[in-house]
Amino acid sequence: QVQLVESGGGLVQAGGSLRLSCAASGRTSSTFAMGWFRQTPGKEREFVASVTRSGDFTYYADSVKGRFTISRDNVKNTVYLQMNSLKPEDTAVYYCTGNSYLPLKQVAGSFDYWGPGTQVTVLS
Repeated sequence: QVQLVESGGGLVQAGGSLRLSCAASGRTSSTFAMGWFRQTPGKEREFVASVTRSGDFTYYADSVKGRFTISRDNVKNTVYLQMNSLKPEDTAVYYCTGNSYLPLKQVAGSFDYWGPGTQVTVLS
């Protein structure tokens, strides 16, 4: 099993920045792909970004391209999400996720491991 724990969420003004971290423990060999999703009340969990183990391949939702950057440190078993130029519509609970392979379709149901989530609130 893999355990994921997020940190770094909080309150920020529009235009500001936050960096989320997600520490993985347990069977980390099962986290070839790691990523971030987010969810607001009443909506489905939506894909934000993902990265493969080597870090060579990254993927982003159109809504965050150019503003968010995903990276990972395999020595620390940690994945990061640097969020810049934040907008009120980025407000959500952000979830870290991991999977033993990169799903063809990067939707929530395709990922096996999840953290409990961290709240990000962007004030207008």
